[in-house]
Amino acid sequence: MKIVLASGNKGKIKEFEKLMPNDDVVAFKEILGNIEIIEDQNSFKGNAIKKAQTIYDNLIKKGYKDVIVISDDSGITVPELNNEPGIYSARYAGENSSDKQNNAKLIENLNKKNIEKTEAYYTACIAIIYKDEIYTVHGWMHGNVINKELGEGGFGYDPMFIANGFDKTLGELGYEAKKEFSHRTKALNLAKKVLDVVI
Repeated sequence: MKIVLASGNKGKIKEFEKLMPNDDVVAFKEILGNIEIIEDQNSFKGNAIKKAQTIYDNLIKKGYKDVIVISDDSGITVPELNNEPGIYSARYAGENSSDKQNNAKLIENLNKKNIEKTEAYYTACIAIIYKDEIYTVHGWMHGNVINKELGEGGFGYDPMFIANGFDKTLGELGYEAKKEFSHRTKALNLAKKVLDVVI
């Protein structure tokens, strides 16, 4: 079965390849080239569906029939900051901003409220489209965000996030530890169950 990821993120592609070793997992760019998808929905679910639907529609136009499209949208939410950055996590400091820039803005906003540590959580929504049907699953990881970066591992806000049950940031724990309990791992496991049923 050909599974097309509505993502160019190499890390995500590797995760899906490990999850589905018997299937042909490819990034949409390998088939369709560059397609800009504007993430203008008001939820992780909405953005995940829009990405998957855009790629699915383009594949159908190209004559693909028995194909699965999978996308995800994810980010971190800090309730004490009016639920920022939320769906804007990847572009918190502006379009095409780097992880360092996004982290710096989050640290700045925490410091404005004199917050050293506060509750936060990651959300991952995965959308699956197969034979014109849309399925979505969610995964969450709860913990605390701190007003500094610790550790060089992971990506995004990982150096600022301490998951419940741990005393180190995800940046200090590294990817191998994180993947055991992360929001994306939880969502991927649910996505696998959906695929096992619908295919």
